[in-house]
Amino acid sequence: MTQLLENIEIETAPNPEVAVIWMHGLGADGNDFVPLVRELDLTGLPGIRFVFPHADQIPVTVNGGYVMRAWYDISNADLVRREDDAGLRRSQQQIEALIAREKARGIKANRIILAGFSQGCAMTLQTGVRHPEKLAGLLCLSGYLPVAATVAAERTEESLDTPIFMAHGRSDGVVPIVRAEQSRDALKAMGYQVEWHEYPMQHSLCQEEVDDIGAWLKKVLA
Repeated sequence: MTQLLENIEIETAPNPEVAVIWMHGLGADGNDFVPLVRELDLTGLPGIRFVFPHADQIPVTVNGGYVMRAWYDISNADLVRREDDAGLRRSQQQIEALIAREKARGIKANRIILAGFSQGCAMTLQTGVRHPEKLAGLLCLSGYLPVAATVAAERTEESLDTPIFMAHGRSDGVVPIVRAEQSRDALKAMGYQVEWHEYPMQHSLCQEEVDDIGAWLKKVLA
């Protein structure tokens, strides 16, 4: 039994019908995206439960072995060589446990969105394409598709119907936009429907992106 990650919950209305499980980036925690809930235009949408989990604390090789919250270890700045397959799969199980809890609380899989920034984006894709049910959507910000070589063999047929929103900054110095473009192209080649956005920003969020996220949420939750 996977132990449930500590998390922060915000409900926009009593008895929410939708859940958004939002994964933070390397070295941050669940508090990082809590302020975004107030910034999103959620008018007309049903009640949403936002769940912001805290990743476990692990030593991160690329940061000199410093212990911090991370979904998986990173060995190289290029993000591709020697990927932490075991760490990715361990965190995937933890996210699946959060999905299972939302379903146990009465929210259907097709009303659950996985979201994430940077490493959290990688975990959104790692989990979402392998999930055995259609989800409401995958919200992927400033990240990439990890262990890309295994995805074609491990993705589920059901996940092909899950809409994907990908957004990236053209000046991102942490996850170069070319990595995100390669991920987008790989997902499209497998048959996923990817809505792509890019912005004149670095490894961050901008107001135009927040507006686009709100519009996408209204589309997939309509």
